[in-house]
Amino acid sequence: MRNLPTKIHIQNTLTGKETELPIWKNGITRLFVCGPTVYDRLHIGNARTYASFDNFVKFLRYTGIKVRYIQNITDIDDKIIKKAEEEKTTPEEIAQKYTKIFKENMRALDITSVDKYLPATDYIQEIISQVERLIEKNYAYKIEKDLTADKAGGYYFDLSKFPDYGKLAGRTIEQAEDGVSRIDENENKKNRGDFCLWKFPKTNLPLSKKKTKKPILLDGEPVWWAPFGWGRPGWHIEDTAISEKELGPQYEIHGGGRDLIFPHHEAEIAEQESVSGKKPFVQLWMHTGLMTVEGKKMSKSLGNFITVDEFLKNNDANLFRLIVAMHHYRSAMDISERETTAAKEALNNIKEFFAKLDLITKKGVKEKNEENLKTLISFEEKFVGGLTEDLNTPKSLAAVFESINKFSQNIWKLNKLTAKNIKSSFENHLKILGIKIEYTKPDKSTEKIIKEREIFRNKKEFSKSDELRRQIEAKGYKIDDTPLGPLVYKN
Repeated sequence: MRNLPTKIHIQNTLTGKETELPIWKNGITRLFVCGPTVYDRLHIGNARTYASFDNFVKFLRYTGIKVRYIQNITDIDDKIIKKAEEEKTTPEEIAQKYTKIFKENMRALDITSVDKYLPATDYIQEIISQVERLIEKNYAYKIEKDLTADKAGGYYFDLSKFPDYGKLAGRTIEQAEDGVSRIDENENKKNRGDFCLWKFPKTNLPLSKKKTKKPILLDGEPVWWAPFGWGRPGWHIEDTAISEKELGPQYEIHGGGRDLIFPHHEAEIAEQESVSGKKPFVQLWMHTGLMTVEGKKMSKSLGNFITVDEFLKNNDANLFRLIVAMHHYRSAMDISERETTAAKEALNNIKEFFAKLDLITKKGVKEKNEENLKTLISFEEKFVGGLTEDLNTPKSLAAVFESINKFSQNIWKLNKLTAKNIKSSFENHLKILGIKIEYTKPDKSTEKIIKEREIFRNKKEFSKSDELRRQIEAKGYKIDDTPLGPLVYKN
């Protein structure tokens, strides 16, 4: 019973309006989402973004839409170099270490929709090509390194040549100075907001050195040969070089966290539209809301910085995916004790519902009930309908719990086949949100106690049956006596 939507609408950050999902002429929707800078363990704020886009892509594929979904990995950056200095190792080893941890985290959270993870260092030649073309078109200018002041130079993007800068965030070029990162700092820039495309090393390295595609380590920093000088890429151009190579100069959807709108995504627009001469670079921009912990911004200094590994030590991955789905992807998301408790209760309610359906499938009646079929169809329509409305996962979850309540009113009257179909439908739809409901069934020793307890209950020897109930509960199981017999499970 798959009810496929005719149209899907998504809020476009660029226009501030909902727009129909764009699809490429060959029937594929191309999506690029900014991935992690691999210098530390992934925190749950980043994971929220990746889980949200995982929901999005899984939904599109559920409807039959083909999606090519790629994500970059920033494996060369100031933060990586600094971490390598602190740990007395190389930037490459730091990047490899935390890339491995990142991918493990993604698997643990069932974030599985990405087709390719693409490290920036695999695209150095494409980055060099973009810088060359920007230089040729007079969008980039050179700042010489100042060896006497120990200052590195580089090639910078000239914002005065791109009047559309700021159109995504609603800012002007004059408002660009608060979007400058450390690699962009240089007092000799033409405009305060100009950003670095290619950073020269502080140590002088002659261009006459033999051309090579492999980097060399110079003063702890990896640098690559380029016809315009040894160096390493700026942050923004890594993404446009990758997306141009893999998706082309224009594609359908670009996503990331709200904190990346300015300056990162603005810079990407400036780079790609300048280098290709084609507009728009991207048709639809999607951004996830920020995350707080107990109402405060997550930071190491406040002691509320939560990594994915830390969260999963005490919680199930399904709990995280449910909390993410309880919030609209564009809204702020607060991780609090109250929020987590509510999500745990909701998850347990679904588990109990599934346990009941399994019992009915095993021992229930065979008669059909057309009213239950109508309720199931209504659930599927409402669940899918919510996702077509700007990926409104809270609305889809509301359909889940509304339907559970309806079915629960006369649940023991469900027939076997209907119970089986209800569970299958709920499983398939919850999988779109990365939620896989599992509960623990009784082991053999517990099954033996359950049977003994039933014998005492039938004999009305309730003191003995109550003692066996306590033994079952001591093992962590919940036990309910139902019209079909005992329901025993563990959350």
